[in-house]
Amino acid sequence: MKEKIAALLNEVEQFKADSQENIEAFRIKILGSKGVLKDLFADFKNVPNEQKKEVGQLINELKEKAQDKVNELKNNLTTSEDSAGAIDLTKPGYPTPLGSRHPISLVRKEIIDIFSRIGFTVSEGPEIEDDWHNFSALNFPPEHPARDMQDTFFVKSDDKEMALRTHTSSVQVRIMENTKPPIRTLSPGRVYRNEAISARAHCFFHQVEGLYIAEKVSFADLKQTLLYFAKEMFGEKTEIRLRPSYFPFTEPSAEMDVSCSVCNSKGCNVCKYTGFLEILGCGMVDPSVLENCGIDSKKYSGFAFGMGVERIAMLKYKVNDLRLYSEGDIRFLEQFKSAF
Repeated sequence: MKEKIAALLNEVEQFKADSQENIEAFRIKILGSKGVLKDLFADFKNVPNEQKKEVGQLINELKEKAQDKVNELKNNLTTSEDSAGAIDLTKPGYPTPLGSRHPISLVRKEIIDIFSRIGFTVSEGPEIEDDWHNFSALNFPPEHPARDMQDTFFVKSDDKEMALRTHTSSVQVRIMENTKPPIRTLSPGRVYRNEAISARAHCFFHQVEGLYIAEKVSFADLKQTLLYFAKEMFGEKTEIRLRPSYFPFTEPSAEMDVSCSVCNSKGCNVCKYTGFLEILGCGMVDPSVLENCGIDSKKYSGFAFGMGVERIAMLKYKVNDLRLYSEGDIRFLEQFKSAF
């Protein structure tokens, strides 16, 4: 029996395992309820009395070593698995997916950069405006359609009538009220209008409006400024056209079209098959607006313009549906990673 125990001790010492299943099989073989130790204890009663002490010590040694071996193998295997899942700081880093800036943010920044090169600064104001800054100071008479609920989101207020701004011209009013000419500023921001949502329109969108006031400013200055912008934004071959229009706060007024880059002026649903797309309104600041804001209209003149950032982005990136900008479709937004 001593030889059998010695053989089992050697087997325990030599045993190795590379999985939890092998370790468990070994434990059951030696220490299980039907294992080798169970049989040794059963045969122990047949050992001569003079050998019982020695044999009993050998059996207990086998039990302890077998249990220690099982524990050691389990600990080593667990440590090895943990190390395999840990971060190895010596390895090259895995490529981390980068996000992308929204196309509206990219175009807004580009517009600001273009005009900043010719001296325009950036000014901002509140999105909830009072009647004076949003309408009255800009020559909107009380009966003007823009004051109607069909076009404007009005906000309930106890003391005065408020509305979500319909243009960033309200920021220009604040600048004129608090700044002495010369003034050369851009007013970017989100605006709101109660319009039906379609491929060409939305109830909220982003504008960048510009204002230049100084002595002897003419319509020729306005045209040259806008031509410079169009060529910088869309390319040297871009063509523009100015069409007479009407805005309460400018006189004379015009709308500017640029050649459609979505279809290369061949005609598409974006440009209504005309080859040109309207991108902004402009004009010479009405003298009464200057006077409303405390500027001497006999000494100073100026021009103003305003454009929708979404419309510019449609041309810039050849997007044919304005609604894509606000739907949050990751497949659409990921296309602009290269412009990050």
